[in-house]
Amino acid sequence: MAKLAFKSFSMSKLRMYGNHFKSKLLLKYALSYILMFLIPLSFVTMFIYENAVNSLRTEIEQSNVNQLNQVKMTIDDRMSELQEIASKISYDEHLTPYMVRHPYYGLEAISTLASYKANSSILEDLFLYFHNDTIIYSYRGLSDLNVAFGKIYQYENWSKDDVLRDLNESKQPLIRPVENVTVNSRKEPLLTLLVPIKPNDPFPNGTVVYLMSEAKLTGVMDTILNDFSGSSYIFSETGEVLTTNNRGVDLPPEVLTTLSSLKPGIHSMDLAGEQHSVVSVKSDHNNWTYVTTMPSYQFFSKVAHIQTLILMVFCIAVLSGIIAAMILAKRQYHPIRDLIEFAKLRGNGNNTDISKTRNEWDWIKQTIQDYSTTIDSQEPFVRNQCLLLLLKHGKPDDPEIEQMITNAGLEFPHGQGLYFSVILAWDEMIDNEENRQVRYHLQEMLGEFEFPDLNAHIYGVEFSTTDQFALMVSLPAEDNDNVQERVEQVIEAIKVIAVDNFQLIPYIGVGTVYNDLAGLNQSFIEAATAMENRMMGSSGRVTYFEHLSEITSSTAETFWIPKKSMLKLEQSLKQGNEAVADQTISSIINVIKEASLPISLLRCICFDLLNSLLRTASELGVNEVFRDISSYTSFESLEELEIKLTSMTSYICQQVERNTESEQPSLIDNIVAYVDLQFADYTLSLEHVALKYSVSISYLSRSFKEKIGCNFSQYIWHRRMDEVIRLLINTNAPLQEIIESVGYLDVPNFIRKFKKETGYTPGQYRKLHALESSAPQEKE
Repeated sequence: MAKLAFKSFSMSKLRMYGNHFKSKLLLKYALSYILMFLIPLSFVTMFIYENAVNSLRTEIEQSNVNQLNQVKMTIDDRMSELQEIASKISYDEHLTPYMVRHPYYGLEAISTLASYKANSSILEDLFLYFHNDTIIYSYRGLSDLNVAFGKIYQYENWSKDDVLRDLNESKQPLIRPVENVTVNSRKEPLLTLLVPIKPNDPFPNGTVVYLMSEAKLTGVMDTILNDFSGSSYIFSETGEVLTTNNRGVDLPPEVLTTLSSLKPGIHSMDLAGEQHSVVSVKSDHNNWTYVTTMPSYQFFSKVAHIQTLILMVFCIAVLSGIIAAMILAKRQYHPIRDLIEFAKLRGNGNNTDISKTRNEWDWIKQTIQDYSTTIDSQEPFVRNQCLLLLLKHGKPDDPEIEQMITNAGLEFPHGQGLYFSVILAWDEMIDNEENRQVRYHLQEMLGEFEFPDLNAHIYGVEFSTTDQFALMVSLPAEDNDNVQERVEQVIEAIKVIAVDNFQLIPYIGVGTVYNDLAGLNQSFIEAATAMENRMMGSSGRVTYFEHLSEITSSTAETFWIPKKSMLKLEQSLKQGNEAVADQTISSIINVIKEASLPISLLRCICFDLLNSLLRTASELGVNEVFRDISSYTSFESLEELEIKLTSMTSYICQQVERNTESEQPSLIDNIVAYVDLQFADYTLSLEHVALKYSVSISYLSRSFKEKIGCNFSQYIWHRRMDEVIRLLINTNAPLQEIIESVGYLDVPNFIRKFKKETGYTPGQYRKLHALESSAPQEKE
């Protein structure tokens, strides 16, 4: 299916390219850019022609200066690296005279020398020598000094006696100019650098010998001076020619001496009867002088070439402007074309035909209007999901979901609001077609309505309890002294609507009013409590939680827990709402603390509270709590009792949610399947999944871990890891594209986590697998 979709998308792109010049919008863009670029481009070309010849010489010479400075800095860096290597060798515990001469640790010392040689790209060989020794050490092993510099490396101008003297007596770094050295019967030009160790020590005990290939050193210069056509030289601080890259006539020694003594800058000189432009720079690191020479005729040929080029550019300025305008017009049109293609792919063929519109912008406008209509049709569903979340679990701590709740209109639109919950229920209805239609229309009407006179907004949703609707009512917080009267007016208006439209007289349970949307789940539990205990409230079919009968007294001897608090606690347990249950227990414990009761009455009150929880657990079929009843009855303080009761409510609410899950055994399976499909969505989160399936975040997290064996975020990470590994092995797609395609936008962080888990970066993992795949083929 993915291949077919890609093929379809590719064919549509080809057709779009074929229709480029049929687009009026593209033609307008092209004409606009032609006018914008044609006239300025002509003036710029003329300006360049007038000024190029005057500034060209300065630019070329300054370019040579810059490049030569770069050569100087690069070679200075290489020499500094060699000095640093010598310093590290002098302090390396593996390279002491004792270690290198030891029959066992000597191998480790040789290996250490090999690692130091590998740190420099210009080294041909590296030796370590200790004063007054006949043995010299290299990364290949130890060797006799006469063998190393008598047979392996044979210098033309550096005898064995001179070698021994310089190795033992040099107290400052010594550089020898390039000379031909016979290496195993093969001549090769090499530079030799001796660095006493320890560096800057007035009494060094050894010498590090570096052999550098002239080709590598001049290769560094050629790489930087890639467009340079003259000769280049490096002079030591004494004026000796260390190395040359001669591309012309060999200069006599007196001329080379003159070049070595030039001051840094640009000079014009006659060399070998020909005028040259000479550039000289001097290193502050080792006082070496770098010089380049370029014949002047090469400069004038470049001037003539540039003049011709500028004239040609001036002649074709109009054509260039047109080409540039077309390219920019296509680039400007490119996002519009992609947007159209994306809309067509997502539109399932229902988009307006582009040929029927004036241009692409009109088509995009019409398509957005169509999408807006589709989104509006989904708005009631989103609002119902948000309302169920608020009623069952409270306001979530997720900015995106909070924004969804606000966009759904559930928050009071202007200023501070008051919120409370209402539950409507009817006597048992006969399940026939007529009553089903009545319930459908009832649900449609109660989904969203308002009372303008009372400035009340009402949203409703049918919940799991049969024949019951939950309403959320929001009022402006403008007159807090008259809140109860306003609530009663709203309830009366709701009852009138139900009776007038459906001839059904409902039972109504009303929760407490809260000044924050976060308290709506509290109000919902209170409304459910009022509905379940309506016989204890006021007469008639409307029961307010605040009006439930209470057993109260002002004296300690007759104190009892408010009945409505106990009912609210029982209802929160039946609903499986752990947050409200914990808050209610905390409130009850605080009331008991403030009453200052005698010890005997206090224990009776505490046991009554415990009995209420046990009775509710028995009604819900959660009999497992009775196994540990002895642990609940032993407590020494109200704080300890609160902890035990909170633990019991947590267990009861978990069992209630599990019982709900057992009625829908496929819920977690459906969630896992949904996550497997959407794991590449970077917006996927535990909160969003909980909202989609109308379950609490804590329950989803716990059930998901029990089902899968790991938590939600770990599962998402492993799914993304598996997909990245699959794409690394089976595709050649760029690494950033692969990581972003699985929904991970922070690429560096992903690479760090990937390496921590696998031991390799994604790039190394891909190369390793490629080598493993090719190994059997190479063996065959």
